[in-house]
Amino acid sequence: MTITQRRGRDFIARHGETVFNAARRMQGDAPHTPLTRAGFAQAEEMGQALRAFLGPRPKLTMWASSAGRALQTLAIIAEHLELDWHDARHDDRLIEIGMGSWGGRYYADLTGEVGPVVDKRGLLKCAPDGEGYDAIAVRVSSWLADTAEDEGDRLVLMHGISSRVMRGVMTGAPVDTCGAPVLPAHPQGTVTMIAEGRETVIHLGTGQAPA
Repeated sequence: MTITQRRGRDFIARHGETVFNAARRMQGDAPHTPLTRAGFAQAEEMGQALRAFLGPRPKLTMWASSAGRALQTLAIIAEHLELDWHDARHDDRLIEIGMGSWGGRYYADLTGEVGPVVDKRGLLKCAPDGEGYDAIAVRVSSWLADTAEDEGDRLVLMHGISSRVMRGVMTGAPVDTCGAPVLPAHPQGTVTMIAEGRETVIHLGTGQAPA
């Protein structure tokens, strides 16, 4: 997967903790699972960290997954940056891995039926009727190609698994046994910067959920 390097920097942010995360339920591509109080606190910390790094009212193109939890997190960050949330662009290609019929189910129940659903690297096992990691790589690569002409810096609000794949694509990571390039997991509430194919952690979050 060859991705043209943009001239600007990309700040990839993972949304804050949600009610599904707190309840240990499989979230996947659920369209709206609200943030918890911990999730709001994580979003506040991301906003503070980005303001300290970029200053107020930075020239920043904002992108987000269309999932409610990503949009909620972005709203708080945008307020810290003194940017208008309504200027953000949304794209379904930035959503989380699709978990099919496993979506919404408790991790404990799924583990009792099919064994471990999260491996030692924090990668989710693909559901029989869900999305594969190779498919995630295709859709995020398509988004990267279509937005390669974005000028300057941009902030991209997305999810645990899909961001691991996109970060892998952007940094030229090798294809993993899961079928896609993936980088190590970051906690919820984390912001990293990717510039010229290299990743730097700007703020390390405190969340624990894999997806």
